[in-house]
Amino acid sequence: MSQETVEAQTTRVPLIGETAPSFVAETTQGVIHFPEDYKGKWVILFSHPADFTPVCTTEFMTFAKIQPELEALNCKLIGLSIDSIYSHIAWLRAIKERLEYKGMKNVEVNFPVIADLKMEVAKKYGMLQESASDTKAVRAVFFIDPDSKVRALIYYPLSNGRNFDEVKRLLIAMQTADKYAIATPADWQPGDDVIVPPPGSCGVAKERMESKDPDVKCYDWFFCLKKLEKEKVPPYKK
Repeated sequence: MSQETVEAQTTRVPLIGETAPSFVAETTQGVIHFPEDYKGKWVILFSHPADFTPVCTTEFMTFAKIQPELEALNCKLIGLSIDSIYSHIAWLRAIKERLEYKGMKNVEVNFPVIADLKMEVAKKYGMLQESASDTKAVRAVFFIDPDSKVRALIYYPLSNGRNFDEVKRLLIAMQTADKYAIATPADWQPGDDVIVPPPGSCGVAKERMESKDPDVKCYDWFFCLKKLEKEKVPPYKK
């Protein structure tokens, strides 16, 4: 196998439905073994270009702010950049002690941030894109489910921060789809109607069009919506 082939394999982006690449890494919260340490949990694994940069700072403060909401959704955060553990610690201290953004201050980042100086994890997840930078990871977001499968991924350029409402919305949408075996339409928000998957036979299609279920509205055999109360959407009410 050529060196070029090996390099291509180590920088390939994991695809939706594939098992997330495993790794052992030093982080600001100690050494983690992925995915073993996160079995049964959803994980958002995200990369940022560098410590002590303004866009990344606003993102980390926002991730820390919504962390309790993600925890309520059985989801853990793991950050990464190609920086040392000492740089991470100094930057996170600066965020807590000196910085303020949109009313957020004294923000303590207590989710693990991977020190990836050798770029081992970044390459496994295709976070390095040479057309953007060969020394900084782009803003990748991987959604990994409790079975360690990649369920979604979003990439942002170095210059633009992420939309955290969408990060949370997509997580909730995937969990809702899993629980109720449905799909979610464009711009779906908790409480909106959901999509009944298209039927797999002519008989089922006919039954669906003739159904009198008051919670299901069929506009055509392939396009049916049904109600799903907000209270049934995660985080689930006790």
